[in-house]
Amino acid sequence: MGAVPSTPRKNAWPQETAEYLIGTFVGEKSFPLSSDFWQKLLELPLTLQWPPDRVHQACKIFVAKRLSVDEELETDRSALEVVELEVQNNYYTRHLAKILIHLVRCLQESVSTSGGPSTVHIKAVNATYISSVFLKYFFENAKSDNFEELYLSLDDGEAAPDDFPRDQNVESFVMRSVLSFIGTSAVSSHTYLLHYELLNFILVAMSSQLLSEPSPGPTDVHPFIDAAMVQESSLVGLVVRRLLLNYITRPDIPLNGTSYSIFSGGGQPGVLQKVSSAAANFVLFPFNYFVSSSGEGSRSPLTDNSLIVLLTLTHYRKCVVGDESITDNSEGSATSNSLTKEDTYFLDNPYCKAVENAKDIEFDRVDIEGNAQNGPLVRLPFSSLFDTLGLCLADESSVLLLYSLVHGNSDFLEYVLVRTDLDTLLMPILETLYNASKRTSNQIYMLLIILLILSQDSSFNGSIHKLTLPNVPWYQERLLHQTSLGSLMVIILIRTVKYNLSKLRDVYLHTNCLATLANMAPHVHRLSAYASQRLVSLFDMLSCKYTKLAELRNDKMFITKTNSVEGGSIAEDMSMELHIYTDFLRIVLEILNAILTYALPRNPEVVYAIMHRQEVFEPFKNHPRFNELLENIYTVLDFFNSRMDAQRMDGEWSVEKVLQVIIMNCRSWRGEGMKMFTQLRFTYEQENHPEEFFIPYVWQLVLSRCSFSFNPGAINLFTVDLPVEKQDVHAEEGADQDQNGELSV
Repeated sequence: MGAVPSTPRKNAWPQETAEYLIGTFVGEKSFPLSSDFWQKLLELPLTLQWPPDRVHQACKIFVAKRLSVDEELETDRSALEVVELEVQNNYYTRHLAKILIHLVRCLQESVSTSGGPSTVHIKAVNATYISSVFLKYFFENAKSDNFEELYLSLDDGEAAPDDFPRDQNVESFVMRSVLSFIGTSAVSSHTYLLHYELLNFILVAMSSQLLSEPSPGPTDVHPFIDAAMVQESSLVGLVVRRLLLNYITRPDIPLNGTSYSIFSGGGQPGVLQKVSSAAANFVLFPFNYFVSSSGEGSRSPLTDNSLIVLLTLTHYRKCVVGDESITDNSEGSATSNSLTKEDTYFLDNPYCKAVENAKDIEFDRVDIEGNAQNGPLVRLPFSSLFDTLGLCLADESSVLLLYSLVHGNSDFLEYVLVRTDLDTLLMPILETLYNASKRTSNQIYMLLIILLILSQDSSFNGSIHKLTLPNVPWYQERLLHQTSLGSLMVIILIRTVKYNLSKLRDVYLHTNCLATLANMAPHVHRLSAYASQRLVSLFDMLSCKYTKLAELRNDKMFITKTNSVEGGSIAEDMSMELHIYTDFLRIVLEILNAILTYALPRNPEVVYAIMHRQEVFEPFKNHPRFNELLENIYTVLDFFNSRMDAQRMDGEWSVEKVLQVIIMNCRSWRGEGMKMFTQLRFTYEQENHPEEFFIPYVWQLVLSRCSFSFNPGAINLFTVDLPVEKQDVHAEEGADQDQNGELSV
C-alpha cells in the first residue's frame, strides 16, 4: 500500500479490493467529492480486517507532519526519514475533509432510511471509522496544537457542495450532523453499531484535550469539541437526553447484527498501553469485539460510551480572555504566559447546563408564568435513573455522574432525598468505601463528597436511622444484624478515617468524613452499640496520633535550639500537622456533644460507650481548645456514674445490667448543666478552578473505559507512568524496524 496502489484484478477478493481503495484514499491522487471512488470505499464489507502495520503505514503517508527546509537542516534524522515524512498526501488531496463531508451525507441518508440494515448504514459506519483512525493518529503524533495541519477544508480548485453551509467549517459541519443523529435517532438493532461508532468518533475528535496542560488556557485549540459547544440549545438538550437514556435503558448488543470495535487491544479496552507504533493497537476494519470469553460480553459498550461522552462534554471548559485583558495587552500579544487567571474567564457549558436543568418526566409541570429556563430543558424518568445509578455505582464513571447530578441538579437532589429506599444508593456507596484499598483515591473523594452533600439535609439524616438492614453480607469484621442504615454509615465513615490515617494520610479526606458525621450527629437515633464504640474509638485513635506528634514536635524543637535550620523546618511542619489534628479532635468532641445535647435519650449505647472508655478523655480535660466541650461530656458522666453508684447491685455488673440502668435514667435526663453550642453544619463547595481536577479525571476515566488506547507519550493533561520494560522492548522493536527499512516514530 503506497502512493500508487496496484489496481485489483477482475473478480478480486474483497481484501484485495480494500487494499486498493484504502491505498488510493491515502495516495497522491485527489478525487473530487462527486467521484464514484467514495461510494466504492464506503461500501466495503464490515467484516474485513487490516493488519496494524499496514494501518500505521497508511496513517504516516496520509497525515505525517511535513518538515520545512529549516527543520530538515536542523534534524539529525536520516535522509530517508525526511523523504517519507514529506509525503503528507492529505495536504494535496484533502481526503480527510472529504470523507467527513461524506460522513455527514451518509448520516443524513441514514435518518431518512427506515427498516432493516442497509448500504446507507454500512457507508456511515465505514466513514465514521476511517475518519476516527486518521484523526486519532494525528492527535497522537501532533508536535504542536496547530491543528490547521489537518487541512479540514476543500482545495481552492474544488467548489463546495450545495449542502455545505458557507458560514461553517468542516469540523462544525460534521459535529452538528453527528450530534443531530445521536440526539434524534432511536437506538435499534439496526442503528446500534452506528450509534456506537459515532460515540467513538466523538471521543477521538475530542481527544485533542489530552495534548493540553491540566489548566485550560485561552490559547488552547480544540476544534471539534469547541464546535460541539456552540450548537443550539434544543440540539444540546436532545443529545444529553439520548445519552442519559442510553445509560438508563442499557441497550443490548443486537445478536444478529455485525459488531466490531474501532480499535483493538486484544479484544479488551486499552488502558494507556505503550505501543511500538502510534497506530499498532487498532485494525482498519471490524472484528467481533463484543463476544469475549472474559465475561465482558454482558456489558453494554454503547452504554459505556454514552456515559463517558456525556461526562467529557459536561466537564469541558472553554477559557477565553476578558475584554479588559485584550485592551491591556494591545501593545503585545496576550500569550498564555503573560495572562493570569484573573485575566480570563470560562464560557458557560451548555451540556453542563442541560444536566443541571434536567427535570423528572413524571412531574411534567408547565411553566405557566413563562419564566426563562437557564439553558436547555431535558426531561428524564428520575425513578429509572435513580435505580440505574444504584446498580452501577461500582463503576467510577457512574459515581462521577451521580456527583454531577446531586451537586448541580437541585431537582434530582430533592428527588433522592424524598426516596424511602435510600439504601438503593447508599449501600453500594458504603460497600465501595469499605473496599477503599481496591479503589482509586479520586473515586473515594467523589463518594465522600456525595455523602457530605446528602448529609446537609436534616430529613436525610433522620431517614437513614429509620431504615433497618437485616444484614450486611459484605462487612467481614463482625456480623451486623438489624443495623440501621445510619449506624452502618457511621461505622464506614470511621473505618475510612482509620484507613486514611494509615494509608493515604490525606487531610481533605479526613475533613469530609468528619464533616459528614458532624452533620448527622444531632439527628442520630438509636445508634448501634458497635457504631457507638467506633465513635469513641475514633477519638482515641486521633488522640494517640496527636500525642505522638506533640512529643515529636517537642523533641525537634529541642534540637532546633542547637541552631539546626533543617530541624526548625521539620518542627514547623509538625506544628502545622499538630494544629490540623487539634481541629480533628475538636470536631469529634463536637460530634459527641451534639449527640449528647440533642439526642441523648434516644442513644443509650453512645452513653454506655463513653462511660466504658471515659479514661480516653482525661488527658485533654485542661486543653484550652477542648475544655468547654469536655465539661459537657463530664456532666453526662457524672450524672450516670452517680446513678450507677446509687444503684444497689447483687453480684458484678454486666453489660446488660449497666445498659439497663442507663436506659432507665435516660428517661429522667433533663440536660441540666449542659452548655449549648452552635450546631456544626458543613456544606460542600467546589474549590476555585474545579476544571483543573475534573477535565484530567474525566479523561483518565475515558481511557480506562473506552475501546481504544492513546499513545501515553503524547499526553500532557495528566502524568502517565510508562513501564520501563515495555519501553525497552519497543525500543528494540523500533531498531529492528529501522534495519528492515521501516520508519520508527
